[in-house]
Amino acid sequence: MIEYVRGIVDELTPTTATIECHGVGYLLHISLNTYTYLQNKNEARLFVYESIREDAWVLFGFATKDERTLFLALLQVSGVGGNTARTILSSFTPAELCDIIINENAKLLTTVKGLGKKTAEKIIVELKDKVGSLDITAQAPAAGSPAAATAYNKEVHDEAIEALKMLGYPPAPATKVVRAILKDDPNAPVEKVIKLGLKML
Repeated sequence: MIEYVRGIVDELTPTTATIECHGVGYLLHISLNTYTYLQNKNEARLFVYESIREDAWVLFGFATKDERTLFLALLQVSGVGGNTARTILSSFTPAELCDIIINENAKLLTTVKGLGKKTAEKIIVELKDKVGSLDITAQAPAAGSPAAATAYNKEVHDEAIEALKMLGYPPAPATKVVRAILKDDPNAPVEKVIKLGLKML
């Protein structure tokens, strides 16, 4: 079992990171929280979860152990797979998600794509006690510098659309939403655009 990988941040998108470790590049699927953490870093350590199936071996990477712990907890809930868990953790920070579950805010949880009312309620019922014992506080990873994130508006536009497509949204609605967000806030960093897009689509 891989506990973590530490190495050079070779490639980075809002949904994936390639970490080169001793000449081997590990492709890890990441949340927006981890993407924010990795921005402007040349080297990093990501905690890992391995999803091994007959047809695929997928690695998920996390900036903090708290985020991985929540990811694993979400996977224990029937109806929640790896991509759904990652989308949930892209919509909320670990601390925000804990607050949502503890306060039984199923309505807010259902704003996540593909998460219906029954599954949201199941997450709350099954994880409320677990989350309450985790003692996760607002320790969101440090964001990259705003100037670097907003230097290329076209790049933000393209990355946000590509990330939403990879998270399961059709290209046309994703493009429409991203353009609307950037029209209102031209200097928004890509992670903010994607988070807003997840709530609007």
